[in-house]
Amino acid sequence: MTLIADTAFAPLEREGRLLSPILKGPTHVAGRFGFRGELALKFAPKIADEARPPELAVDQVLAVSDAASGKITFFACYLLSFEYLSTLAEVLSESLTPDGKYFVFCNNIDLLSKYRVEISGITFNVLPIDEAGVYNELLELLYLDRAPLKKMDTAAKQDAIADKAAGFSDAYPLITYEEGLARMAPVRNRNENRPV
Repeated sequence: MTLIADTAFAPLEREGRLLSPILKGPTHVAGRFGFRGELALKFAPKIADEARPPELAVDQVLAVSDAASGKITFFACYLLSFEYLSTLAEVLSESLTPDGKYFVFCNNIDLLSKYRVEISGITFNVLPIDEAGVYNELLELLYLDRAPLKKMDTAAKQDAIADKAAGFSDAYPLITYEEGLARMAPVRNRNENRPV
């Protein structure tokens, strides 16, 4: 059984960054550990021993780490703003590998935009998100059939997504982080135009 201490999640766990887990444990693939939940990027200042929510966290994280490589080989999340990508890359810098598959779904990029951004040798696939969550967006992006997934537990679903993501090869245009900042729009209110 793969332990978190044997994976790239270990330092994130020690720092208290892995929050609200739906999955935090070994998956059905030997040597693989999965996480699904939230990732804290910036912590609020501590007053006495009071536990406070992070100042900045990313939601809907799906990630796996292989004990053999010691790296996170698949990572996907929801970013409220594209500008947080640099902070995400900094927090995960030691945990990622140039061979990994990394997807960030951003609230404030054009709904027709898809591109790649390289930060410190790591390539992130940057995609828009509208009404669906990261999980559903990934199923659509990777052409995964929902019917078999419905019969699987959370760990098996994570394995299926990570395995399919490993073969992902769409060559979106490569832009710089600065170009992405120039292109990003204001953060959209996902609740506007909805009936009360």
